[in-house]
Amino acid sequence: MDYIHLKEMQFYGYHGVLSAETTLGQRFRANVSLAVDMTEAGETDDLNYTVNYAEVYALCRDIVEGEPLKLIEALVMKIANSILETYADKVKGVRVELIKPDPPIHGYYKEVSVEVTRGEF
Repeated sequence: MDYIHLKEMQFYGYHGVLSAETTLGQRFRANVSLAVDMTEAGETDDLNYTVNYAEVYALCRDIVEGEPLKLIEALVMKIANSILETYADKVKGVRVELIKPDPPIHGYYKEVSVEVTRGEF
């Protein structure tokens, strides 16, 4: 299996359970890995045989910067499912990690993240 990785994509959204999160918003980072077969794209040098990662970035951006959800678990699932539906003919599996670097919780930590893997990986 071959992989395309989009790392450290950054977005601003209004997701969360607390009113501060939905009013002020916050930063989100995302890492996405796509399991694909790059054989034909590598042999032909033709974008039609692979996944356009600029489109994947835009899909992720539109979801994270779009309609607010309460849980990042729901958000990460929405991203994964959208990628699999949009690129069903090319993407065999997807791994999505969504990171909240500054959640409004008391304590000492670097960040909070949720990760899902769907399909063949």
